[in-house]
Amino acid sequence: MHEKRFQDRVAVVTGAAQGIGRRVAERLVAEGARLVAVDRSELVHELQELGASRVLTLTADLERFADCQGVMTAALERFGRLDILINNVGGTIWAQPFEHYDEAQIEAEVRRSLFPTLWCCRAALPAMLEQGRGAIVNVSSIATRGVNRAPYGAAKGGVNALTACLAFETAERGVRVNATAPGGTEAPPRRIPRNAAEPSEQDKAWYQQIVEQTVDSSLMKRYGTIDEQVGAILFLASDEASYITGTTLPVGGGDLG
Repeated sequence: MHEKRFQDRVAVVTGAAQGIGRRVAERLVAEGARLVAVDRSELVHELQELGASRVLTLTADLERFADCQGVMTAALERFGRLDILINNVGGTIWAQPFEHYDEAQIEAEVRRSLFPTLWCCRAALPAMLEQGRGAIVNVSSIATRGVNRAPYGAAKGGVNALTACLAFETAERGVRVNATAPGGTEAPPRRIPRNAAEPSEQDKAWYQQIVEQTVDSSLMKRYGTIDEQVGAILFLASDEASYITGTTLPVGGGDLG
């Protein structure tokens, strides 16, 4: 914990209702930031307890560009600037070999794990470029090399490419763009699951293949913690990373994804 690392910086965190996004939001406020926390779940409003004067919570469907624009407009109207964007929306919906995905599932995976990052970057950049300063951290995944999540991996590969391309375009104008690529992460059960269907025995077996492959690929042979993921995200968002841009940092115990 760095007590005032983000003092009075304005940070937008997407996917902030649960898991990594929620912990990022909590840490930013603890370290002095003014927070705009966004999720499509009403659970995001629980973060208001961090301080009504410093926290704005919003529900939005970030798979839609108009909602992403609305979030950035609300952030600017409330706090007057936009210093940090943490793009955390995404996650595997179905875990299965690629031949078992149907067309609708493939499209849904890509829309969930690429488009919110794409749209939010586009919506936030004009304000950051006008300021001449900003930091974007995209949350990608080690799953760009892994089993039973090909559409999700393809979407996160797109996030990696977006990160590199935007860094080239914006570095000389004061905006840094980086990503983290989390590996397997121990987290509490999701209060709202990504896939509401009850998993079959086959679904459980396919997901177990992911767990085994993830641990086997990690040099540390374990899953990480939420705080280990959050630490890397906040480092890249902070001035401690002022000479880092265009980087996707693997946070997977040695698994490079």
